Amino acid sequence: MGIKNFFKIILPLALGGFLVWYSLSNISIDILLKYFKEANYSWIFLGLFFGLLSHLSRAYRWKFLLEPMGYKPDFGNSVMAVLVAYLVNFAVPRAGEVSRAAVMANYENIPFEKGFGTIVAERITDLIMMLIVITITLFVQFDFIYELLIKNSDPTKIGIILVALSIGFYLFSRYVKKATSGIGLKIKDFIAGLIEGATSVFKMKHKWAFIFHTLFIWLMYVCMFWVTIPAIEGLYVPFGGILIGFIAGGFSIAATNGGIGLYPVAVTTAFALFGIAEEPATAFGWIMWTTQTAMIIAFGGFAFLVLPIYNKNK
Repeated sequence: MGIKNFFKIILPLALGGFLVWYSLSNISIDILLKYFKEANYSWIFLGLFFGLLSHLSRAYRWKFLLEPMGYKPDFGNSVMAVLVAYLVNFAVPRAGEVSRAAVMANYENIPFEKGFGTIVAERITDLIMMLIVITITLFVQFDFIYELLIKNSDPTKIGIILVALSIGFYLFSRYVKKATSGIGLKIKDFIAGLIEGATSVFKMKHKWAFIFHTLFIWLMYVCMFWVTIPAIEGLYVPFGGILIGFIAGGFSIAATNGGIGLYPVAVTTAFALFGIAEEPATAFGWIMWTTQTAMIIAFGGFAFLVLPIYNKNK
């Protein structure tokens, strides 16, 4: 195994294993199991239902990117490709996008590079949506975040950050913006691609349907997180805490294999900012992550097995 594969596969798993140990060191297994046993699973299943709706909407939205190229994939194959992608991401981070395009190439005869290109466009849209959620959180919790920064600020560190930002802006204006080769060109192309991906939505035939499904997908993500909180008796989280916890959990999923180990730690840390006790917060993080993971493994595994049968006549 090469160094690159080591960092892509083994290192995230090792980090996840360490974070599992770290998280469980702050709460005994018996207490955690007690929370699992006493949880209100009506709220948990409602959250999973919202999660499933987001997956179905993502699969349906995909057709708006494929249709302009002349492809009209079967909705069942699109759904199963999305579910398999989530499953693969647990083994190898970000490999799900490759498997998703490969499924459609195999069963829908959509060239891999074209299918993968639409998935990249989707990811750009998702990145923009995450930035929008962060912006909304900053507005909703501006006073809280401002006080938190002031309370924990160090004038020296603030000065260093401002100097670093000034240098960064200067380097971008001087070198990146005018770059014609090297890493500067890559950064410039990435930013240009981000802008092009965002504006291309307004050029597609069904742009408003695409925008609706994008907003719906992210609304379902937030609702899945929100409605699961009452599953833990006595756990109250203000709206700002829900948004910050959701963002922290989202970044943890991107950092390790499906957020293994890191998701409960990230959510607990976010909730701690609002004075929420560590024990129920940790329990919520584990329940949220476990149920989401179980859903992805169950539905992704089912899709993986059913795909050849579903397409046996093709």
